[in-house]
Amino acid sequence: MIPTSVGLRREGASHGACTSFLIATPQTGVDSIAATYSLMGLPFAIVRPIAALFTAMFGGWLVNRYAREDEAISAKAAQSHEHDHCECGCEHHEHEHHHHHHHVVAPHSAPEGATDVKPSDCNTTGAPSGAVGGATSSTSEAVGGAYTTFWQKLLGALDYGFVEMMQDVGKWLVIGLLIAALITVAVPNEWLAALHEYKLLNMLIVLAVAIPMYVCATGSIPIAVSLMAKGLTPGAALVLLMAGPAVNSASILVIGKVFGRRTLSLYVLSIIIGAMLFGLGIDYLLPQDWFAVSSVVAGGTHCAECLTNWDWFFVIVLVLLLVNAFAYEHLHQLAPHSDHEAGGGSISSAVKTYKIKGMSCNHCKASVEKAIRNQPGVTDVDVDLPKGMAHVSGAHDAEALMAAVNALGFEASAV
Repeated sequence: MIPTSVGLRREGASHGACTSFLIATPQTGVDSIAATYSLMGLPFAIVRPIAALFTAMFGGWLVNRYAREDEAISAKAAQSHEHDHCECGCEHHEHEHHHHHHHVVAPHSAPEGATDVKPSDCNTTGAPSGAVGGATSSTSEAVGGAYTTFWQKLLGALDYGFVEMMQDVGKWLVIGLLIAALITVAVPNEWLAALHEYKLLNMLIVLAVAIPMYVCATGSIPIAVSLMAKGLTPGAALVLLMAGPAVNSASILVIGKVFGRRTLSLYVLSIIIGAMLFGLGIDYLLPQDWFAVSSVVAGGTHCAECLTNWDWFFVIVLVLLLVNAFAYEHLHQLAPHSDHEAGGGSISSAVKTYKIKGMSCNHCKASVEKAIRNQPGVTDVDVDLPKGMAHVSGAHDAEALMAAVNALGFEASAV
């Protein structure tokens, strides 16, 4: 989400619009809605995206209304080629343009003032900065190649749905299931049952756990189900579903550096307020029968006879897709890249390798590839997601390339 939101900001979107995007996206994806419906029922599948959309609008309004200073810093930095939200203490960030090549911006895509920048000399840590630079969103070049025919597009969609998306969410889904199983076995029923009547306290406890912990929108679902089976209120479960994916220590660090501290504070505040208001609404205004955990989940029984042949068929398909995703990633880690790691030959000598920290999914990989591919002189790029490496061909400015990647919220360093 973060690289995409940075791209939206660069194209002229306000900080409020980007904040709304960051809040709504984890909860409104088709995969998370389908998984919510599958494990928690239709009422949760309806309430969750509605709560996310209203919270996103509220958070965007708060940022546009009360974080205008952050917006002004970003606009000023774009016009003067400075780093916005630079925390290094430097007072002068003037750069000479004739010393370095700058990013090529598609003529039709750059709004007024949204020019690219080179890294400030004061940014010596290599940490993600708020520079308004990096990859442009030129629609004329598709990342990783364009699909031209209908069958290519169809195969590309199937590859994404059954391979890439499973690589992205599969690990977190399995982790969520394992945590849910541990909660079911290890947590006594009396612990949360004793707090069932203290609904607000339930939510505060969940917030204290969910904010520092990272869990994706899909992986949080089985954890919420297992906690509800132990006595957690449905409203507190909604708080976990909203706060867990959107607020965690990693995203807090990057959002603060990219958008500014005030924007970050309002972002976190809006999620807390929205999640708790909708959670209280579920607990006090809606019938609790709508959100009851099934007897099979609550009892912890296996109930193999409850599954039909179709159920077993889809269980087998899911397991095979997960095995394929994990096996592909593992084999890709073990397989050497002959063109990049051979240590000799004409091809490897023209390739420069960069370490990219912070990539967690194929969307991150695509964002990094696009940022690198848009650099002057780059002829080819191969981003290895499992290893966190980027192999770049062509004569290019290494500092400008790393600045473009860092501006997306990642950390790039030359190897």
